Amino acid sequence: MDEMELSFYGAASVEPSPVSRMMASFAADFRDGVDINLGVGYVNEKTIPRGLILEGMQKVIADPQKYRGALNYGGPQGSENLIQSIKKFILDNRIGSLSEYELERHEILIAPSGATSLLEGLAQLLPRGLVITSDPIYYIYSNFLERMGFEILAIPEDDEGLDTDLLAQTLSEIGNDQQNIRFIYVVTINNPTGTILSNRRRRKLVEMAAQLSHQLGRKVPLVLDRAYEDLIHDPAVPRPDSALLYDEAGLVYELSTLSKIFAPALRIGYMIGPPGDFTRAMIQRTSDVGFSAPLIMQEIAGYILEMYAIGQLTRVNRGYRQKALDTGAWIDETLGEFISQRHGGQAGFYYYLTFDTIETHDESDFFRFLTRTTGKPEIDGPPDNKHPRVLTIPGRYCVHAAGSLMQIGQRQLRLSYGFEEPDNIHKALQLMREAVEYCRSL
Repeated sequence: MDEMELSFYGAASVEPSPVSRMMASFAADFRDGVDINLGVGYVNEKTIPRGLILEGMQKVIADPQKYRGALNYGGPQGSENLIQSIKKFILDNRIGSLSEYELERHEILIAPSGATSLLEGLAQLLPRGLVITSDPIYYIYSNFLERMGFEILAIPEDDEGLDTDLLAQTLSEIGNDQQNIRFIYVVTINNPTGTILSNRRRRKLVEMAAQLSHQLGRKVPLVLDRAYEDLIHDPAVPRPDSALLYDEAGLVYELSTLSKIFAPALRIGYMIGPPGDFTRAMIQRTSDVGFSAPLIMQEIAGYILEMYAIGQLTRVNRGYRQKALDTGAWIDETLGEFISQRHGGQAGFYYYLTFDTIETHDESDFFRFLTRTTGKPEIDGPPDNKHPRVLTIPGRYCVHAAGSLMQIGQRQLRLSYGFEEPDNIHKALQLMREAVEYCRSL
């Protein structure tokens, strides 16, 4: 008999994405202490507050009056304790320059399973059409959107983030196709490049979303993904404003996460946005997939936020700042003469490199050297004991296939300094230099 019928998304998901295939292949025989993974976006293990999480669990279990039913099902919008702790965290740390007045006029929704589940819900609730985003793209979500049936309109960024002049030009060029625009999605600390969306650009994006909404006669949401914004560790960077401050038409939805400052396994993501049909639909979507994140995790996160937020945030950013400085110096030392651009290192835990001539995609000699798949025993090592391998994310997957950056993307890569220890990062960069020298010798 024939296989079961699948939806458009189901059929598009039978084959894993290119990055998923690459990571699965590498992880299948990854050797701890030998191979080095600069591709994975895991957080720094040393900054995960294991003691505070344990303390939080004990406090929550011991106080059933405040943390009612903490081991039971939660609700669709999330723990009120956590929501109040998030508000306090935002106000105490002046995050986004938001005031109590601004927070009270917006809703906070706790995600079912981290901020990624909010992005999934967004794609479920909005009709198919065009999604405007920046290029280089957040490749995981962009690939998901395309498998859901959306089309990506990728606008190149500059040092301030998505280039709004290019966006205006593109909107003019597509003419009637503007009717198909469903939402604008921007990661405020771009993944993969680490570029920080400036306050000037935030305001301009709000203005353009409002203008487009009036022109089309319907609201076009502006979704800003703040996944890395709490990790701005360069003191020279101006504090970012929340785009909610500029939003008079009720178009802005900001997504945030505690994964980067606490622990990804807590699965705490949240959305702040105006009340209305879309927010109510997101709450119902959360209910449909099993309520917000496990209530015990929400209550633990709320406790840590309330009691230890400032100290934990300081500790996390101090750790990433040192790793960013060390990694940047090692990049200059090992690869500086071969690269034309280096982005990142001010926030989050990524650097994005552009090589002058060396191609970095997964069919390149550079990539094959690092993954020990050249077919040359002197490079790869014996089949049962290959030389140390290094994985990064090739720029081919970080730029949109239909965008203007595809050619340069062949010479780019993203590396993460979040998870691996400094000695391993340094060693990996030395191996990358060897890979460049190998390519130049061919």
